[in-house]
Amino acid sequence: MAKVSRLRRLLLPALLLAALLGCWHLERLPAAAPGTGASTQPAPANTTPEGIEPAGKILLVPLDSRPPCRQMVVSAGHITGSELLAPPQSMLDYYSQPGDTAAVRAWLRENISGARAAIISADQLLYGGLLAAREKSASPEDTASLLAFLRELHAAHPQIPLYVFSILPRLTPQDSIDGYQERRDLIAYSRLVGRQAAGLETDEQEIAALRDKIPAESLRKYLQRFQENERLNQQLIDLAAESTIRRLVLGQDDGEAYSIPNIEKSALMGYIAALGLTGEQVFLTHGADELALTFLAEIEMQRTGLHPSIYMDASSDWAEKHYLPYMAISSGDCASEKLELLGLCPAKTPKEADCILFLSVNDHEADTLASRADSVKRLEAYQTSGKPVAMVDLSEHFRAEETLLPQLIAADFPLNSLAAYAGWNTASNSIGTALSEAVLYLAARHASRSREELLNLGQAQANFLQGRLLEDYYYLKADIDTINRALRKSGYRNTADLDLEHNFRYATAMLQKEMLQHAEVLEGTDAARAPFAVTGTAGALTLRQQRLHLDTGFPWPRTFEIYLQAWPELVEDK
Repeated sequence: MAKVSRLRRLLLPALLLAALLGCWHLERLPAAAPGTGASTQPAPANTTPEGIEPAGKILLVPLDSRPPCRQMVVSAGHITGSELLAPPQSMLDYYSQPGDTAAVRAWLRENISGARAAIISADQLLYGGLLAAREKSASPEDTASLLAFLRELHAAHPQIPLYVFSILPRLTPQDSIDGYQERRDLIAYSRLVGRQAAGLETDEQEIAALRDKIPAESLRKYLQRFQENERLNQQLIDLAAESTIRRLVLGQDDGEAYSIPNIEKSALMGYIAALGLTGEQVFLTHGADELALTFLAEIEMQRTGLHPSIYMDASSDWAEKHYLPYMAISSGDCASEKLELLGLCPAKTPKEADCILFLSVNDHEADTLASRADSVKRLEAYQTSGKPVAMVDLSEHFRAEETLLPQLIAADFPLNSLAAYAGWNTASNSIGTALSEAVLYLAARHASRSREELLNLGQAQANFLQGRLLEDYYYLKADIDTINRALRKSGYRNTADLDLEHNFRYATAMLQKEMLQHAEVLEGTDAARAPFAVTGTAGALTLRQQRLHLDTGFPWPRTFEIYLQAWPELVEDK
């Protein structure tokens, strides 16, 4: 552990200085490639296997500037050797400040030439990001301008497919409707109206009483957001029908089984059916932040010609059927939906599958240490048989003690053998992320034809995977509460709106200290250091992780998410 301690003493001051200078968001170089002393980016593939196009350039207009929507997608592109180009941070949104939509459109025009595809958030192009879309209203002229721009872009570059996604408003009222009671009343009203629209028994008097109780302007503003969004999405569906858009995905943000958002969703489904469109043209799904990554996986499957079969397994029947927070469908149904979105074939048995999608969903009552031990045994059996596993590690209460990862580490399970790991935010975010990462990894293995490509793949995959372990488990299940409590004890009450003049540096220093300690512990485990195989068409090699480097900070003035880049040092295990 002496070298780990030296790493911490050397790395922490550098990271703190980077935060003080406000540079935490810059792209950094990963750790040295196996067997070398130099730091290099994972290089795109230099050779093109017969029948497979080069990885090339893909444009990305992200949902917003948060790392899951921008940086994570760019990093995932390294797995397949693709170059994801996104607009500069200066053009994009910054928390409540909308992005420069005119500048982003100009950036698209200037950079699309030579791209293999473009992944585009309609919310970024029209409103300037997801948070802006929740608050801002777009005039008919604004929407017409967006539609004209997309038609113009397609007409100028008809050979470059445009993959567009748009997000339905969530149940929760806009932040500008800030009265505590009126927000509660609006949510209750939305749930009742949603049940009524679904044909369920409701109390008409209760609905009327809530409607009369809610300030008229707040109700108007709340309902107008869904009406405006429905019109926008109908017009985007028209663009898909006329083939201006190669594929449109409509994502339902933070939902419930019955609410006004579901009324809009049903209306859009009817509109799609009336036009006779297929799921390959327009697809409605649950989720938001993970959709750009899903499109990237779809694009890479088309390029490499690989469409893997997936066997879905779950820690229990309860896990598969349970509705987790912010979800309008069960975890199992969400997984099935994500498979359909990517056009993947569900395998009937593990033996028939190219990959296992494993859903671990736990809470303190529905599972026990014994049941999680059974999950570990199943994962070990899959790993021993050579089946790649995409692991989704979810918890009812977002607590570390409800997750499976600690049991895997205790069992010395080779973590770097996983095809994917995800356990952040909602079930749709995590399932979509894990499935997309696994698809990218399998596609890259399929396309790899040289030892150099396998080394690059192993490094890029380990970078992405270790980043997910550190953020999804160590930060989101433990450190976020520790940091929030420390901030509140110091007198900072609103951790969702940090004061950059007074407490941002303090919070960043805490974050970096905690995450470096976790990295030290993780890098010393047998689970992290276990050899793992990277296979391709031309052969295989075995790699082993040594030290684990990271860079982290808060991208926005809140503790809800972090910027994190991980660079494990890998050596070839001969």
